[in-house]
Amino acid sequence: MSTETPETKAEQALDRYECRSCGYIYEPTKGDGQGKIPPGTPFAELPADWRCPVCGAKVSQFEDIGVAGTASGFAENLGYGFGVNSMTPGQKNLLIFAALFLAFLFFISLYGLN
Repeated sequence: MSTETPETKAEQALDRYECRSCGYIYEPTKGDGQGKIPPGTPFAELPADWRCPVCGAKVSQFEDIGVAGTASGFAENLGYGFGVNSMTPGQKNLLIFAALFLAFLFFISLYGLN
């Protein structure tokens, strides 16, 4: 008896996989032009002889890193903190650089005081 729903299988089909040897990320939405893998090919449907285009590692050397744009970290920890844990990496970068820019503006504004 499988606990996977059709939605879970569809989500896993679009998961990205990272090569543990070199860090190459296979994205199903992009495919692999060098290996003649068309866009939209899930990782599970790659041919058995497919290799990492960067280092030549086998399919078994890849690990699932999830869908692009999802919050990083363990699912059980996403509810903690000030809401930052549930942000995607891109949102976290925007928050960090906006805070640095704001701090820079405050620092520069000190020159206007007499």
